Amino acid sequence: MKTYGQYCAAAKALDVVGDRWSLLIVRELLNQGPCRFTDLKYGLPGIPPNLLSSRLRHLESAGVVERRAEPPPVATTLIHLTGMGRELEPVVHSLAEWGVRFMATMAPGDVFRSQWLGFPVSLYLNDREPHGQDFTIKVDTGDRPAYIEVRDGSVRLRLETMAEPDLILSGAPDIVLGLLSGHLSLSQGVASGLEVSGPTALLDRIVPGYAATSLG
Repeated sequence: MKTYGQYCAAAKALDVVGDRWSLLIVRELLNQGPCRFTDLKYGLPGIPPNLLSSRLRHLESAGVVERRAEPPPVATTLIHLTGMGRELEPVVHSLAEWGVRFMATMAPGDVFRSQWLGFPVSLYLNDREPHGQDFTIKVDTGDRPAYIEVRDGSVRLRLETMAEPDLILSGAPDIVLGLLSGHLSLSQGVASGLEVSGPTALLDRIVPGYAATSLG
């Protein structure tokens, strides 16, 4: 791997994670948790397998990731972030927050994975009635479904299948993200192709500015 050759903390950090794909590998392990090589590659559309292997070797040698042989019923090797790797979470979150300004529309050919909803969910959604009833929202953007779970005052994204969601949102990723971030009203989302099934009043608890822009 190339090095900047500079005795500077920022340069030393970029020596480790500044190569193309490296921080996105960290992003995937933050979003998906420990995963197989094939799951990691699915979350990085466009990366050649040999380049992914090379980046993983570099990150492993730097102590950012590690491979663990998992016992049954998993019975395979999973790639984990180390403690040092998990320290990059606020860095990746801040980078994602900074990059939101470039996401007004999807560019032709842009790919989306449902686990990438994790950052918008943590960034935008908050339960304004933490003692209210728990509920689940299924989000279908064309990739595998994801679930927004509102439980005990917290809001988080879950990728495992959850039975009988209370509300279902189906539509293009940019429309769903526009709604969840409060940049699109529900009526604007529906006019743009968003399909909604269930009590939309649930959005009022978690979406910023929803009460002022909803269908009513």
